[in-house]
Amino acid sequence: MKDRVTQLQEWSENLETPAVVWISGLFNPMSYLTAIMQTTARATGQPLDEMVLQTDVQNTRDKAEFPEFASVGAYIYGYFLEGAAWEMGRGDEQGYLTEMLPKDLHPVLPVVHVKSVLRAERTTVGYYECPVYVTSMRGPTYVFTANLRMESEDTDPNKWILAGVALLQSPE
Repeated sequence: MKDRVTQLQEWSENLETPAVVWISGLFNPMSYLTAIMQTTARATGQPLDEMVLQTDVQNTRDKAEFPEFASVGAYIYGYFLEGAAWEMGRGDEQGYLTEMLPKDLHPVLPVVHVKSVLRAERTTVGYYECPVYVTSMRGPTYVFTANLRMESEDTDPNKWILAGVALLQSPE
């Protein structure tokens, strides 16, 4: 609760969005993500109905490494994986989903770059369409679907579906 209050105070004192937003601290995270889609749709002149969110997981968990706003979309953090782990990429290489580690029930996902793209331009090959929930209760706490990179384009996404892999905003 203190972190939520701190984020809101910083946000209201500066009257600008932080460079990296703690998405778990928002009361309605979907409205923030919808605003990203609306802003992109207006800027590009594309219909909002054709826009979807594209997620790119960065190679760091340190939000201080992003002192400036994303040129398109936004940087967010505060997600926890359930049913899998995340292998960090090396250099410019993006990380990917990997098997869950023993005794690590909810590993923290690195900072995520969320941007809006046309549905036809969304990259789906080699990505697992991961549901994002506010809590582990799932169902009514659904927020959106994130694209998480798999180890290779040949990896079967059913592996992650059967493992029940999801992103949570609260590990409980």
